[in-house]
Amino acid sequence: MRRKDREVKEKEEIMDVFQKADVCRLALSDGSVPYIVAMNFGLTADGRSLYFHCAHEGKKIDILKKNNLVCFQADIEHELFLHSVSCGCSMKYKSIVGMGRITFVTGMAEKTMALQTIMAHYTKKSSHTFKAELVEKTMVLRLDIEEISCKALLRPGHQT
Repeated sequence: MRRKDREVKEKEEIMDVFQKADVCRLALSDGSVPYIVAMNFGLTADGRSLYFHCAHEGKKIDILKKNNLVCFQADIEHELFLHSVSCGCSMKYKSIVGMGRITFVTGMAEKTMALQTIMAHYTKKSSHTFKAELVEKTMVLRLDIEEISCKALLRPGHQT
């Protein structure tokens, strides 16, 4: 990270960004062609993996079957700070960027736990009921985090 003064190292603060984020963006690589998609997600309690759900087919799935290495990104708390000089404006934010590998989850127990994790992220409730036939039909992806960094700009002012 170039701006070490903006780096966030505390695990609790990194977890807080994940907990407050509405979407996680996945950047995939189809050979030399990039592809990015915003997805609903849930973070495991240990903070080592992210779960996603999606359809069984489509461009994202086709790419992941060829290359499961992905980059991910989430951000929160956006606020624009205007300055009399346009280039002096700045944006308050917190963001996470990382890399990891996607695994297609096939076991019913892990798929159910993953869906619980995703639902808990958005509802803040930990107990949801899922019909087995719907769980079977749902594609669940697990991203095992290999690298992560968190950055925050919390104060206004001219930034270079």
